[in-house]
Amino acid sequence: MSSILLITSSPRGNESVSTKVATDLAESLKSNSGASIVHRDLGKSPIRHLDEVTTAAIRKPAEERTNEEQAAAEHSDLLVSELLAADTVIIGTGLINFNIYSTLKSWIDNVARAGQTFRYTEEGPIGLASGKKVYLIVAAGGIYSSGAATSMDHAVPYLKTVLGFMGMTDIEVIYVEGIAFGAEAAEKAIAAAQQRTKELALAA
Repeated sequence: MSSILLITSSPRGNESVSTKVATDLAESLKSNSGASIVHRDLGKSPIRHLDEVTTAAIRKPAEERTNEEQAAAEHSDLLVSELLAADTVIIGTGLINFNIYSTLKSWIDNVARAGQTFRYTEEGPIGLASGKKVYLIVAAGGIYSSGAATSMDHAVPYLKTVLGFMGMTDIEVIYVEGIAFGAEAAEKAIAAAQQRTKELALAA
């Protein structure tokens, strides 16, 4: 059975647009394919940011770790295993201060690990998490997919870069934008994104 890894990162709970659209997409893909869903809600259960313990843990051989370091390494290993096991990855984030939520950055810092999701060679780095379809759901108050503000969107270029570094290059971006322009604009943006996700789910 195929597996979907759903990563949501908004701290806004049920009010989150990115979480709603990302979850709808995951459910649509599941209903069409029978895939299982593994959901990491980083807004409700954030992963702690890299600190001295975690940084040391993921760089040491297991036999050299302290008990605290071993626990940190095991959690990071679990996140890596979830990513590597997934056939499809769905990531939902708001565009906050022109980039992703820090909770999502912490997840990336735990899964982007040399020897596990990428490796260095004489010819350069090679991604080890290849062969996956990735969907990015990006919610924003303004318009960033086109127009004057495109250069201010650091979220999508960053995500494409770091995911590509790990071997994930088949990436579809769905913006839910302009939601700060009033209730009617927000409803239209959400409806358009949901229509797009339905089309993508049918085409998958």
